[in-house]
Amino acid sequence: MNKSRMMILGLALCMSMPAAMAQSIPEKAGINSLMGVAPRTADFIKIATVSDMFEIQSSELALQNHDPALADFATRMIEDHKKSSAALRDVVRSGNVQIAQPTGLDESHQDMLDKLKGLHGRDFALQYRSDQIEAHQDAISLFRRYGESGENASLKTWASNTLPTLENHLRAAQALPQ
Repeated sequence: MNKSRMMILGLALCMSMPAAMAQSIPEKAGINSLMGVAPRTADFIKIATVSDMFEIQSSELALQNHDPALADFATRMIEDHKKSSAALRDVVRSGNVQIAQPTGLDESHQDMLDKLKGLHGRDFALQYRSDQIEAHQDAISLFRRYGESGENASLKTWASNTLPTLENHLRAAQALPQ
């Protein structure tokens, strides 16, 4: 399906749904990303929180895998994403945002983590690399869109300030052994 058909389908879907749901479904389906539309604040917080949790948990698995080629990267992911999680919690608490952050992974990230748990050696390293690249590409899109057009000024600033770190993470993930 070409981009214009996807956009038309997405717009039709949005217009046929109640207003409260119209913004969440397009974010989840990737339509907002395709169109460059900022996520709702609730979506941004949920997705950023789950993304950090996945980065931390998958990187902890990478350290348990005892692959020296992954160790430095995984350690950096754990440290940076723990800092990011703490900073996001602080912004949410101090920014008059009445949105509860998720406490666990969503189904798709849990499936990715479960898949990693079943892999070892080179198979693990290749899947971990692939997951890290995909996760950081998604995060960069999310943070860029929210930083440019998000609803909450504090979160917009935080997203924009976090973006360069995510871009560095993507480059580092792409440099992992293939």
